[in-house]
Amino acid sequence: MVRRPRPAVRWLIYLIVRLIYRLRLRGLAHIPACGAALVVCNHVSFMDALVIGGASRRPLRFLMDKPIYDSPWLNWLFRLVGAIPVESERHDPGNVRRALQEVSRALGEGEVVMLFPEGRLTPDGEIHAFRRGLELILARDPVPVIPAGLSGLWGSWTSHCHGPALSGRPRRFRARVALHFGEPLSPGRATRRVLEERVRALKAEADQWTQPAGVGALERR
Repeated sequence: MVRRPRPAVRWLIYLIVRLIYRLRLRGLAHIPACGAALVVCNHVSFMDALVIGGASRRPLRFLMDKPIYDSPWLNWLFRLVGAIPVESERHDPGNVRRALQEVSRALGEGEVVMLFPEGRLTPDGEIHAFRRGLELILARDPVPVIPAGLSGLWGSWTSHCHGPALSGRPRRFRARVALHFGEPLSPGRATRRVLEERVRALKAEADQWTQPAGVGALERR
C-alpha cells in the first residue's frame, strides 16, 4: 500500500534537500537497480535518512528510533515512506525482534533497507563502533551491503554539535554536504570491522569536499 507513492515522495525529499544544502553525491551507481540490499552509513544528524533516502535511485526502507517515528507532526510521512521503528528492549520488550522481522520481510521482497550501525547519533562528530544488529540481519538474510560515508551535517541544529539535536535553531543554510557510496560487499565479507573501515574511508573522502582548507572553518561558525 505504501509503495506506489514512495518514488514521488523520494523525489520531493530530494528537491528539498537540494534546496537546503549544496549536495555532492558520489557512487550512486553502486546501489543495485533491482534486488535486495542493505545500505549502511555513519549517523550524524536527524537529516541523514532524508539525505540518503532522497539521493538513492531507489526508494529505501530505513530503521529509525520509535520516539521520532511516533512524532505527531511527521508520523504520516514516516509511514508513507515505509520507515521501520525501533525501540529499546527496556522500553518495549520484543520490539527489536519485530523490527528485524520487518527488515527481513522487506529484504525478502527485494527492497533496499538502510540502517545506521552505530545505533545512535554521533555525540562528537566521529564514527563510533558498529553494533551487532547488522550481523543479525545478514545471518538471516545474506544480501549485498553498500557502505556510505556522509559529511557536512555535523554542526547543524539537527546534530548534537551544539547541545541536544533539534533543541536550538537552524544555524546554516546551503551548507556543503557530501554523500559517497562505496562498492557493494558480499554478505560473507560484510563484517562489522570491514564495514566500519569502509564507512570511515568514505567519510574521509567526503570530508575533503565539505571541509576544504579555509572554507570548513568559516562554514562551521
